[in-house]
Amino acid sequence: MSAYLHCMSHSPLVGFVDPAPAVLAEVDAQFNDARARIDRFNPELVILFAPDHYNGFFYDVMPSFCIGMAAQAIGDFGTAAGTLAVPKELAEACATAVLEAGVDVAVSYCMQVDHGFAQPLELLLGGLDRCPVIPVFINSVAIPLPTFQRARLLGEAIGRFAKTLNKRVLFLGSGGLSHQPPVPELARVDARMADRMMGSGRNLPADEREARQQRVIQAAERFIEDQNSLHPLNPEWDQRFLDLMAEGRIAELDRVGNAELSELAGKSTHEVKTWVAAFAALSAFGPYQASDRYYRPIPEWIAGFGALSAQPSS
Repeated sequence: MSAYLHCMSHSPLVGFVDPAPAVLAEVDAQFNDARARIDRFNPELVILFAPDHYNGFFYDVMPSFCIGMAAQAIGDFGTAAGTLAVPKELAEACATAVLEAGVDVAVSYCMQVDHGFAQPLELLLGGLDRCPVIPVFINSVAIPLPTFQRARLLGEAIGRFAKTLNKRVLFLGSGGLSHQPPVPELARVDARMADRMMGSGRNLPADEREARQQRVIQAAERFIEDQNSLHPLNPEWDQRFLDLMAEGRIAELDRVGNAELSELAGKSTHEVKTWVAAFAALSAFGPYQASDRYYRPIPEWIAGFGALSAQPSS
C-alpha cells in the first residue's frame, strides 16, 4: 500500500494557441519529469479528479460529484477519444465507501468525459487505457457549485477507501488555476444554447463542435492582446493556493465562498477543487511532502498554469 499525487492544470488550447517556444519547452519538460516520476512509482490504480465543460454533464441532471463505473472520452480539442480502463467492481466499492462516509456522490455506468480527464491521462500515463482508473467528476462550472469543504470531504473519504487497498495508488487532480474562458452561463444564454446546456449538447454535430472550438481559440487570441477581455489571471492567488496545498493547509480554503473565489480568480477557477480533493485523499495516508512545484501564467492558454506533486512523508 502506497500513494503518490500529481496535480496539474489542463487547457484545451494546447497545440492550438501556444506560448513562445521557450515557455512551451519549459511546460513540456515539467510534464516529462512528472511522467518519469509516475513511471517509477508504477501505479496499480489511478484515481482521477477532474471537471467537465458541458461535454459530459448537463443541466438535465447535474451532480456535484460523480464516480464513473465506466467512461468514454469524447476527444474534444484533439485529445484522445475512447474507453477509459475503469475497474468496475473497485469503482463500485469506492462509491459505496464514499456514501457510507456521509458524502453524497452520484454514480454513472456511462460517464462521458472531455479533455479535463483525457489530457492528464495522455500526458502523464501515455493514454486512456494504460492503467486502471477511477474517474471522479467534480462540478466546477455549472452553478450551484459544491464548496471547498465538500470537495475536501469527498477526497478524504476516497483516500480512506484507497488506503484499504493493497495497491500503489496514484491520485491525479486536473484543472485550474486562475482562469475564466468563455464557458456559457445558463442565466445569460439564448434558448438554443440553453437547450444545449440542458442536455442536447451531448453529441454535437461536427460543425457545431468546430464552431465551439473556434470561439475558444478566438477568445484566447483576444486575451493575448487584451488581458481584460476576460477575467484577468491572478498569479498572487495561484501561488497562495499552491502554498496551501504544499503545506497541508487544505481546510483553510473552507472559509472561501464560491462567489468570492469567482471574483478573485475567475469563474472556472473552481476546477482547483479537483486539487483539493486529490490532496485531501493523499492526506488519508498521513502527513505528506510536496515537491516539483511549477507555476507560470500563460495567457495563450487562458490559465494560471501550475503543477505540484506529493507523497506521504513516511
